[in-house]
Formats: sequence, structure tokens, C-alpha cells
Amino acid sequence: MGDPFLNWLALGVLCFVVVVLFYGIIAIHDVPHMIAVQRDHPHQDAIYAAGWVSLFTLHALWPFLWIWAMAYRPDRGWGFSQPDQHAQSALADEIAALRRRVDELEARTEAPPVKGS
Repeated sequence: MGDPFLNWLALGVLCFVVVVLFYGIIAIHDVPHMIAVQRDHPHQDAIYAAGWVSLFTLHALWPFLWIWAMAYRPDRGWGFSQPDQHAQSALADEIAALRRRVDELEARTEAPPVKGS
């Protein structure tokens, strides 16, 4: 039957490996939630709950949770890039010029009231 000490050692190592794998999988599934918390994501709670659901769906949702958590950044929101200030000021100047032009055109098209008809 062999040495009983080695049997108990093997059982202990097996239990240790199972426990480490169990907690490792849970820790890995919490990564999207930690990213969401770090980025101050508006859907932190939903990402956390979906991470637990992903544990029971054999990790099918986990890649989508990672993408969902990474898509939001506090400095730019959901967009891909922040428009530069020069482009914004140029657009604001163009809008102001167009508003002046519309006001001038509206002033020209207003007909004076007809007297004595």
C-alpha cells in the first residue's frame, strides 16, 4: 500500500491546489470590477454582478466584462478621443459667424409695414 505519510502528503497537496485554483478563478473574475472601480465607471455594480454570473456560465461573459470596464475613462467618457481645444474654438467662432449672418438675413427679409392701404 505504500507509505501512509506520502498518501496524506499527496492528499494535502491536492486539497491545496484545488483551494488555490478556486480562489484564483474568483480573483481573476474580479479584475473587470477592479478596473471599473479604478476608472470610476458608472456601471461598477453591474460589472461586479455580471462577474459573478460569469462564474456560473463557464466564463462566457468575462471577456465582454473586461471590454465593458475598459471602455469608460473618466477623462474622456465613452468616446475614443477628446477633441482638442483649437478645433472647439474654431467651431465656436464659425457658429457665431453663422448666427450673425442669419440675423442679418432675417433683418433684410423683414418687410416694412405698408402705410395707407
